[in-house]
Amino acid sequence: MVEDASPQLREVSAALAPHTGRAHIVGITGSPGVGKSTSTSALVTAMRKAGKRVGVLAVDPSSPFSGGALLGDRVRMQDHATDPGVYIRSMASRGHLGGLSWAAPQALRVLDAAGCDVILVETVGVGQSEVEIAGLADTTLVLIAPGMGDGIQAAKAGILEIGDIYVVNKADRDGAPQVRRELRNMIALAERAPDAWKPPIVLTVASKGEGVDEVAAEIANHLEHLSATGELRERRHRRVRSEIEAIALVGVQKRFAGLSGDSRLDSLADGVLEGKNDPFSAADVLIESLSG
Repeated sequence: MVEDASPQLREVSAALAPHTGRAHIVGITGSPGVGKSTSTSALVTAMRKAGKRVGVLAVDPSSPFSGGALLGDRVRMQDHATDPGVYIRSMASRGHLGGLSWAAPQALRVLDAAGCDVILVETVGVGQSEVEIAGLADTTLVLIAPGMGDGIQAAKAGILEIGDIYVVNKADRDGAPQVRRELRNMIALAERAPDAWKPPIVLTVASKGEGVDEVAAEIANHLEHLSATGELRERRHRRVRSEIEAIALVGVQKRFAGLSGDSRLDSLADGVLEGKNDPFSAADVLIESLSG
């Protein structure tokens, strides 16, 4: 229903609302090739050992032509395919006017209401999607691998502003300690309040399961910190505000789409073309007509 933007979704969402707000949402991002799917699979194993029910949402916001959401991530997570305590879904944001910001929160709400203790949201990790994932998550993991020039790229992409935990994966490669040093230096430069969370840097070899338990422990530590400081509610409040805004904007866009053959829009366009009006004033008139 979420993926198809079903008309019944409104009714279902209302029924689910009282059962949400319990899951810890963990975003996992990083450049292609750093081992996100392998790390996600290893984290699922660690969390299942701790008795948690886990949902995995693999979001691909970048594939409008192929139809999105390839099954590669699910293939890598075959170990969990028969585990009733794990639910894995690949989801493309195609077909939604609001993109990732519209579809993903709805999907997270469904998994939350279904009883997942932890929901891992994995993104392709390119540009804007990283920022959006940070907006969706309570805790954001940024994965980096040595030998990919990621230390400098992290600073460029603004990743240092969104990460709560940094994971240097493939740490058995040359250069892992150097990447950790670079990250530590960059994190130290950021201005933080005395009681603010200081992002840890964990070295892992996800393919061998090394360091993954430490990452899981840091995720739990971060949740504890968020709860103790009241920041968890603040983050979730911001997330719900964005969700409401995205739904409202989609509604407005649909109403605008319905005006495509409307004579009012044509006359406003003619006025701007003829220099009788400017596009900002014309837009104001159109918005006022919608509110009426």
